[in-house]
Amino acid sequence: MKTLDLSSRRQRGATLIVVLLLLLVMTLLGLAVLRGTTMEERMTANLYDRSLSFQSVESALRQGEALAKATAVASVPSSGCSGGVCATPVATDTDRWLDTSFSGWRDASNDLSDDNTPMPDARYIIEYMGEAPTWPACDRKVPIDGQCLAPRFRITALSSEDGRSTVMLQTNYIVQ
Repeated sequence: MKTLDLSSRRQRGATLIVVLLLLLVMTLLGLAVLRGTTMEERMTANLYDRSLSFQSVESALRQGEALAKATAVASVPSSGCSGGVCATPVATDTDRWLDTSFSGWRDASNDLSDDNTPMPDARYIIEYMGEAPTWPACDRKVPIDGQCLAPRFRITALSSEDGRSTVMLQTNYIVQ
């Protein structure tokens, strides 16, 4: 009988070690799954934030296009900026949207926000880029057709806030 008791005691110890090893493996698997889930949640939050910034900037770009359409060439300042409308950029100067000291931005009205989804703030500038042909090669005809050339504007919209995605969109817009 004593041999049976000794054998059963040894088996109980082996079972305990096996169960502890299985528990350790399951804990490690659980931690790996938790880490992956946390990373996916961060990625989703970043994508959502970028999407909100993109929508805000796109709305600002459309507001800039509407202002460019309403802006007469005579009201474009000869140098600098006024109310978000800027003179033709100088080729040797730093681009306005890259210059951190540039203060000529116009704030976009954010009509996309609601109580549940606050949209990031966006701003834009409109730069007069001169006259541009409204259809291909119309400026090569002699004499030039009176409706061939139209004012062209470069519109840059930017959403940049601390801790949020930075999104910039730019378009060339010909007023017709």
